[in-house]
Amino acid sequence: MARIPSLQILTEREIEAIRDASLAILRDTGVMVHQEGMLRVLGEAGAKVDVEHKIAHLGEKLVLDSVAKAGKKYVLYGRDEGRVARFGYGDLMLMSSPGQYAWIDLQTGDRRPATIQDTRDAIRLGDALDNITIVGAMAQPESISEAYRDIVLTAELVKGTGKPTRCWVRNGATARYVLEIYRTVAGGEAALRARPMVEAFLEPISPLQLPRDGLDIVREFAQAGQPVSIGPMAMTAGTAPGTLAGTLAQENAEILAGIVLTQLLAPGTPITYGGIPHIMDPRTGICSFGSPEQGVMAAAMVQIAHSYGFPVYVNVGLTDAKLLDAQAGAEKAATLLLGVLAGADTFGHCGICGTDHAGSLLWLACDDEVMSYVKRIARGFTVDDDHLATDVIRTVGPAGNFLAEEHTVRHFREELWLPGPMWTRQAYDLWRTDGSTSFADRLYRYVDDILACHQPEPLDESLAKEIDRIVKHASQSLLVH
Repeated sequence: MARIPSLQILTEREIEAIRDASLAILRDTGVMVHQEGMLRVLGEAGAKVDVEHKIAHLGEKLVLDSVAKAGKKYVLYGRDEGRVARFGYGDLMLMSSPGQYAWIDLQTGDRRPATIQDTRDAIRLGDALDNITIVGAMAQPESISEAYRDIVLTAELVKGTGKPTRCWVRNGATARYVLEIYRTVAGGEAALRARPMVEAFLEPISPLQLPRDGLDIVREFAQAGQPVSIGPMAMTAGTAPGTLAGTLAQENAEILAGIVLTQLLAPGTPITYGGIPHIMDPRTGICSFGSPEQGVMAAAMVQIAHSYGFPVYVNVGLTDAKLLDAQAGAEKAATLLLGVLAGADTFGHCGICGTDHAGSLLWLACDDEVMSYVKRIARGFTVDDDHLATDVIRTVGPAGNFLAEEHTVRHFREELWLPGPMWTRQAYDLWRTDGSTSFADRLYRYVDDILACHQPEPLDESLAKEIDRIVKHASQSLLVH
């Protein structure tokens, strides 16, 4: 069944105005590139480069040619080749967070440092949840050195789930080991190039900067045939202008700059356009994850991305709340629905408590459930002779009921969303008899049951040993440097 028509925030003229403003920003203001080699690459491609100030001015032709060269569709494969993430195909996908430093303890509800066991539990839960398409490491265990933590987490991911996976990659040096792990699982360099398993993430630093480590990671991944996702987090009234239109123009310029460099490094590299601007709350100075502007800007960014032909990642389905309460539900559902109806491919990072305050298994399960609800809205419904059901209505007639009709039995499962045990539709007295539980209470039991029972398909033992060897070599090598 087709998704219902896309939400339109911007007119075609407004999209064109934002695109033109972005080109003017790149041409006149330029972008700061914190990597001398990349500045040379840009200069050789025709950009006007100020080496002393690390500023590259990008002309319209260079930008638009790069957009034209970039891949617009791709598939990420898990080690189970039947579990994939398809970008640019109209699918609705969620990714659990690639990693949070703090953790909300499942048993106590307290915030504490993340551990490797939290990562393992989160991978197992992500493997089990139906709406989590890409499993992230979720935790950044402080007991593991940052020098090679992403390599350890990548190993845990590919050993712990058959789905596509992601963690935050530290720099170009660790990226090489991360890619070596994926090559091992894929069956070699050519196999990984033919069936990509992971994407690089480049986060331009607003306003208008491309970071050294991010560019090094992009170079390694793009030249290995893996796609690249580009997503700056420009903040209205902080690291971007105090207007939404100005924020979108700057955010788009930052993404376009990343596309230019990616295509110069490896023409044809597929791109996901990460339109993930935020606002800075003027009273606290803190980035907001759940503002209404977040949803509106996300929907607008989907339109801008689609005008270039790219699949889109937006930061929606998030919240500023620290508890699974009414604020969390309102902010998550409202912004996720806007992103879904606008036509984005993937949405936020799941399992985050508040504004990157911590990772949480309860929040991950919550996000999975909210997406299930929103998917039903996005699916719409069919209007044809069979679904209009005039023959059945005539047969049942006035004062009858439709419960036992064959037509009802045939259709109700596809027409009606049947919620899981976290949702209550009970009579009030039965709800009281069952313990007067909240949504969070029922989520806790659900997560606890999954962790007690679910065991992902294990990785082949010989591959697991080879991955352990890579991690050991990386830890010894990177700690020395």
